[in-house]
Amino acid sequence: MQQAAISLISEAEYLEQERLSETKHEYYQGEMFAMAGASRRHNLIVANIIGELRYQLKGKPCRTYPSDMRLKIETSGLYTYPDVMVVCGEEKFSDEKENALLNPDVIVEVLSDSTEGYDRGTKFRNYRQIESLKEYVLVSQNDRKIEKYSRTDDNRWILTETHEAEPEIILESICCNLNISEVYDKTEDSPGIVASDAWNVIK
Repeated sequence: MQQAAISLISEAEYLEQERLSETKHEYYQGEMFAMAGASRRHNLIVANIIGELRYQLKGKPCRTYPSDMRLKIETSGLYTYPDVMVVCGEEKFSDEKENALLNPDVIVEVLSDSTEGYDRGTKFRNYRQIESLKEYVLVSQNDRKIEKYSRTDDNRWILTETHEAEPEIILESICCNLNISEVYDKTEDSPGIVASDAWNVIK
């Protein structure tokens, strides 16, 4: 929720406006909020995560969605667009148009300076109301660090995070892993090499 609210509108009005809009918006308690664009590094990290998960989930009954797939949290009414969602088994959607997922197993958010507080606070409080959600992953955009919150059987959330001796996060619910080296691959420019030189090396 990056900008001031536009106006109080109904859920149906939001969905109609969102269908016609070139900008993505969140919707919560009658208000629409324009979502800020993502940086180059943010997009590269998201692309790496999706690539890793898609490869590891090949042949499994799971689907990986990028941020164009909307999420609806039925208990709170929040509509939002997580950076990455994974759902295994039967998918549930808010209507027959299948453009708002209801039951992700895993949600991944890449943190930025403007969204970190929201992703850790209000957004996570809303995400915890999703019965199907088993793991919530936060990936730093500024540091090489991944955090994972896992839901226990008694509905507590346990934090696991990467560090120098343990550079990998295991997503037990979908039998996948996210390694620091893969998540941040090519997010830093290599010194002393330009695009034409890289192409010549490849050729």
